[in-house]
Amino acid sequence: MERVYNFSAGPSMLPVSVLEKAAAEMLNYQDSGMSVMEMSHRSPVYEKIIGEAETLLRKVMEIPDNYKVLFLQGGASTQFAAVPLNFLAKSGKADYILSGQFSTKAYKEAQKYGDVVAAASSKDANFTFVPKTDKASFRPDADYVHICFNNTIYGTKFSYIPDTGDIPLIADMSSCILSEPFDVSKFGVIYAGAQKNMSAAGLTVVIVREDLLGNAKEQTPSMLDYKLMADNDSMYNTPPCWCIYIAKLVYEWILELGGLQKMKEMNEAKAKLLYDYLDSQEYYQAPVEKESRSMMNVTFVTGDADLDKKFASEAAKCGLVNLKGHRSVGGMRASIYNAMPKEGVEKLVAFMKEFAENNPKK
Repeated sequence: MERVYNFSAGPSMLPVSVLEKAAAEMLNYQDSGMSVMEMSHRSPVYEKIIGEAETLLRKVMEIPDNYKVLFLQGGASTQFAAVPLNFLAKSGKADYILSGQFSTKAYKEAQKYGDVVAAASSKDANFTFVPKTDKASFRPDADYVHICFNNTIYGTKFSYIPDTGDIPLIADMSSCILSEPFDVSKFGVIYAGAQKNMSAAGLTVVIVREDLLGNAKEQTPSMLDYKLMADNDSMYNTPPCWCIYIAKLVYEWILELGGLQKMKEMNEAKAKLLYDYLDSQEYYQAPVEKESRSMMNVTFVTGDADLDKKFASEAAKCGLVNLKGHRSVGGMRASIYNAMPKEGVEKLVAFMKEFAENNPKK
């Protein structure tokens, strides 16, 4: 069977060249006589891999020297608890912007550990836009402000970086990290599950400003203590070795393409293809307000649940898989992360036109 175009929200496609290199090195990584999956994380060979991974990520994202890079486990969902445990240290207050399901989950988790409020929310509009905020939106004594920068389920994204003044801004960037350049210095913490734009499932990357470390609550489990992980260079315990290796290959791939500015141009071109078509016709509707549209996750519906179901089924037969929308939204969702080639989006648009012609609405 030929490779399909996988529009899954995650785990997602990986670059073919990365998969080919990993396959070539599977049995014998650089004459070590073993696979990366087999070697000790304390071996000189693996220590070089994780060291190079950090160096490359710092280069790709232009991470300032006063930030620590952590390679952790547990997914972004584990960080929903780790963030308040590490940073609700002074006033015990935190403000959350609710723009989708995952920011809401993070908010509810954080409420277990302190005075946590929703500073803004688009829930009443079924999260079809990202709320606008300014410094006055946040409590001046909040320990941090939390956002989910890109909302996978609803297909929305922050078109701005919230101005939080001196309050550290913490961002879940699981579904948009490495998609375009970001000024890391505007954030206190960036965290991301790696299975969308960076690596295989099992790795979580946390980028944290050093001055924020060392204030974890007393009851914080060791595995969730960012300072402990930083002090041990992400190897307090056995890290997700294979996933870090794959991430290293992805960082190399991005740099070979021309870095994040080039990646942004490629991603904008793919998204424009799909959004331009959606805006040019009436068969499909894109529910997200234009200013809040995601470049990574494009949601659309026909308005007929049976047609939506048929669309996903017939698309899969054409090699366009995992287009069914999340159950809370319905319809379709095309996740077009970094590794999705432009040809995949072109094929999707061609299929959408053909489906509309062959399935008139009643």
